[in-house]
Amino acid sequence: MDIQFLGAAREVTGSCFLIRVGRRRLLVDCGLIQGAPEDEERNREPFPFAADRIDAVVLTHAHLDHSGRLPLLVQAGFHGPIYTHRASRDLCRIMLKDAGNLNEREAEAVNRKRARRRLEPVEPLYTVKEAQRAMRRFRALDYGETRRILPGVWLRLRDAGHILGSAIVELWLEEDGRRRKLVFSGDLGHRGSPILREPECVEEADLVVMESTYGDRLHRSWAATWQEMGAILQEARAEAGNILIPAFAVGRTQELLYAFGKHYREWGLDDWSVFLDSPMAIETTRVYTKHQEVYDREATQRSQRNGGNPFALPNLQMTRTPKQSMGINRIRSGAIIIAGSGMCTGGRIKHHLKHNLWRDAAHLVFVGYQARGTLGRRLVDGAREVELWGEPVKVGARVHTVGGFSAHADSDGLRRWYAAFSGSPAVVLVHGEEAPMETLGEKLAAERGREGVLRPQPEERLDLTDLPGRTGWSTGGIEGGGE
Repeated sequence: MDIQFLGAAREVTGSCFLIRVGRRRLLVDCGLIQGAPEDEERNREPFPFAADRIDAVVLTHAHLDHSGRLPLLVQAGFHGPIYTHRASRDLCRIMLKDAGNLNEREAEAVNRKRARRRLEPVEPLYTVKEAQRAMRRFRALDYGETRRILPGVWLRLRDAGHILGSAIVELWLEEDGRRRKLVFSGDLGHRGSPILREPECVEEADLVVMESTYGDRLHRSWAATWQEMGAILQEARAEAGNILIPAFAVGRTQELLYAFGKHYREWGLDDWSVFLDSPMAIETTRVYTKHQEVYDREATQRSQRNGGNPFALPNLQMTRTPKQSMGINRIRSGAIIIAGSGMCTGGRIKHHLKHNLWRDAAHLVFVGYQARGTLGRRLVDGAREVELWGEPVKVGARVHTVGGFSAHADSDGLRRWYAAFSGSPAVVLVHGEEAPMETLGEKLAAERGREGVLRPQPEERLDLTDLPGRTGWSTGGIEGGGE
């Protein structure tokens, strides 16, 4: 009985953990490795295990750094079930298809260049059809439902509050009379964020596998975030320009629309035309509207007052087609344009930047993390000129970074969540860079008397029988091995 850390070990990408229980093999997550080109090339490497010997997968949530290699896993021979929350399944149907489409388009662009050099074509990482094939393996669960998924393995999902359908994973394992309980935090949500409930607390575990993305920092308060956004809108209205918001299609876009509705009069939004210019974000918003069973109380009440749609605005236009998107570029003033990609690396936002970035009256508002090497990061860092499709473009627009929108728990949130466990169980920190992981580990050790917080190396294996088995199983509803 052991666990091996095959992804998100000392890095914030490629989440993947292999659990062995007797002859059974179980994966928790199977995510894409994202970042620099040399990092992403690792996605093409063979899995460090036989895919056809994996009996099941448990998926914490739909973000591609957790789900994005599932089509590759199926392609490599995996034929078991993929268990996840039903909202995560619906989001994956959108996100994996979109990733397959992007892979195909990138391969086509590369192969045009290779053909001119008489080189062999490259294959896409995976295709739309392969993404759709992987979706047939999904099995939907609800929060709080306990299920025996393999001999000696029971599963329950709890609400992580990160994005729609995100889950904390509880696993009960049994082998030769030995029992251990593992809890995976997945990505924990930012307390007080719009729409979703707070991350649920779990009281018992023998081992906690916990993310540490923001283990060394605190987020700005939501009150300050809303105040800053309102001030930007007021300033932009006075200067009679457009506002461009590069936004991630899943989570961030829906939070923006919700906030616009909540502060509609306060922020003077009736003076603007709001465009959601992203087919993927439009589809994702439809899924968010469908799964209101996971909303917090305020979002539920707002939806009821708003005819069942908490994201509706009287001046919102959803532009699905390229022609509709191009029409926005004729507007010189009074448009709020929400478009992907969130880091300006592609998508429709680049076209809007071409038409607005050089204008002094325009405002560019970043509401998400901008990775090193991206166009978004260069703009945040103060670049006065950037290149778009080979053409230099001067930066005349005001660039704002609204930093309170993170979907991840900060240091206080992570420590508060771990503090709910009784007895300070063993903890393994993953999904974080060295500095935040080290800082969080030191704080946990100091506050909880938890010596030996583990920070595994890639592919490191931990024997679970070396841990003291302390948890009772009656609370999981599985005493005696029932379903």
